[in-house]
Amino acid sequence: MASTPLSLTFHINSTTMKLALHLALFSMLLLACSQNEKEEIVQEITEIETTETTDGFDSTLAAKYGADAYGMKTYVMAFLNRGPNRPKDSAQSAELMRAHLDNIGRLAKEGKLVLAGPFYGDGDLRGIYIFDTDNIDTARAYTATDPAIIYGSLEMELIKWYGSAGLMAIPEVHKKISKEEV
Repeated sequence: MASTPLSLTFHINSTTMKLALHLALFSMLLLACSQNEKEEIVQEITEIETTETTDGFDSTLAAKYGADAYGMKTYVMAFLNRGPNRPKDSAQSAELMRAHLDNIGRLAKEGKLVLAGPFYGDGDLRGIYIFDTDNIDTARAYTATDPAIIYGSLEMELIKWYGSAGLMAIPEVHKKISKEEV
């Protein structure tokens, strides 16, 4: 009869594993170091451990997305409103829309635009942008490149907005879930 190896599974969460690893490294280093080196190592380990918590906080991701202590950041939101100059015919309207969408794509690829989208219906409020800036003048400069704004078929209302820094993941995720570009 062939013997099978006995398999044991232990559940150790990542925080416990990191703490155990830190303690083991700390112990080995303390034995081999001078007093000054020991003090530097203690300081470095303290700094590392204060950035890790048991609730899943990821300091690297928070820094990447520009999050404050609450996981939030300031953006500029743009409300796109119907402007006074509407294209005269469907060909001109389609051309302007294509240029508008291309500009949105460019701003997104440059990392300036976090998200954009139209509202349903035929009301005056046509859509929104959320820009990765906390400066109204910077956002105004971004919107000034929009052919629909230049033409006057859309007007922008800009306002600072405080929201989750997690929005910064949207462009990356969107690339993974969209089969076609708009």
